[in-house]
Amino acid sequence: MAIPDIISEWTSSILQEKDQRFFLVDIRVNQTPAGTKVIIHIDGDEGVSIDTCVEVSRALANRLEEEDLMNEKYVLEVSSPGLDQPLKLHRQYQKNVGRTIKILTQDNQTIKGVLVDVSDEEIGVETATQGKKKKNEPPQSMRIPFEQIKKTNVLVTF
Repeated sequence: MAIPDIISEWTSSILQEKDQRFFLVDIRVNQTPAGTKVIIHIDGDEGVSIDTCVEVSRALANRLEEEDLMNEKYVLEVSSPGLDQPLKLHRQYQKNVGRTIKILTQDNQTIKGVLVDVSDEEIGVETATQGKKKKNEPPQSMRIPFEQIKKTNVLVTF
């Protein structure tokens, strides 16, 4: 089994032991001149705190040392994905219902709107109409299948 797969399995196990609301989003293992850098993104149904990231990092570092998985120097970084990272998992879409998102479709069309619901196959989005003449028109609802989505980011609104 490859190192990222082993780390993924261990991280998922640590998260499940901690709380069922937490989940693994992504793992990247990069080789650098200084050694290996392991970047792990975790999330939770109600977000993830810095304390949770620290606890997971410590538990995973202990496991890495016990199992002697890394043969060289490494850096372990555990964090939440952050707003600049696209949504990757169905569970992240569910968590962000009600928030404004920006979708890039497979045909490079950009759609901005409020994520209103999520099913197993698609998402529902309400888009605001643009322009002075269209200000009083109601929002348009659309369904976008996951297979047509290239990337989705949550937008910060003030």
